[in-house]
Amino acid sequence: MPNIKIFGGSSHQDLSQKIADRLGLELGKVVTKKFSNQETCVEIGESVRGEDVYIVQSGCGEINDSLMELLIMINACKIASASRVTAVIPCFPYARQDKKDKSRAPISAKLVANMLSIAGADHIITMDLHASQIQGFFDIPVDNLYAEPAVLKWIRENISEWRNCIVVSPDAGGAKRVTSIADRLNVDFALIHKERKKANEVDRMVLVGDVRDRVAILVDDMADTCGTICHAADKLLSAGAIKVYAILTHGIFSGPAIARINSACFEAVVVTNTIPQEDKMKQCPRIQVIDISMILAEAIRRTHNGESVSYLFSHVPL
Repeated sequence: MPNIKIFGGSSHQDLSQKIADRLGLELGKVVTKKFSNQETCVEIGESVRGEDVYIVQSGCGEINDSLMELLIMINACKIASASRVTAVIPCFPYARQDKKDKSRAPISAKLVANMLSIAGADHIITMDLHASQIQGFFDIPVDNLYAEPAVLKWIRENISEWRNCIVVSPDAGGAKRVTSIADRLNVDFALIHKERKKANEVDRMVLVGDVRDRVAILVDDMADTCGTICHAADKLLSAGAIKVYAILTHGIFSGPAIARINSACFEAVVVTNTIPQEDKMKQCPRIQVIDISMILAEAIRRTHNGESVSYLFSHVPL
């Protein structure tokens, strides 16, 4: 693939390497370090003049540092005469701050969109945005890829009784995602209505739908402190579900998340590798990972060659 360069930020080296391997390319040379006053310094170690540049950086770990590093890398490539700079952001940072849900609340996702555009990004590739309207915060093209095809594949290969399952959304916001998966598997769906008193704490939950004597599969786009899905799992078991699986695109797992999963009653908690999970898997044997590097790699290949990306919305590349 001529005239293409892929650089990996420091937030998720493993994913960047997998994407480069899949495309048969070397990762571009880049050195990111911090000065003693904690300012981020980025040195691009090779020419990008006239190249199609892809920068892979996920919103995880030290999120603000990762974001700043991404902005600096985009700008460094842009002013070094790259013909096009694409930011590949598997997990979009600040995606949950996407509306004014109370007075004087910031819409930080829009701010991040503005920062990326101003830094010089020409195109964004991301995965399972928390709210798909975030695409409208940008004036540049945004490809919001879905983990759904990879999730369907995992369900069919790893849950033997998937024909007798019910797909459950732990909140009303994820109903659309869940109905889509239920339709593709030709099974029923249920949803749980939750009320929050304040962020990261769930007040009460009501189950809508019948899960008795079924295998319940909880599907959500992200799990942070895991309060919601652990509550939901208890609710499903008390309503008569045989087993409970959880499938999440972005496993953030901050704070008490790992302890909660270990003490909850999941058969497995399945996440994708949009966020590095090696350390979490050591602490919690229930966590399993679906590799989505081939979906991102194929999106990069298709974008670079000017092909349609919509095939990836319903198929996993082989």
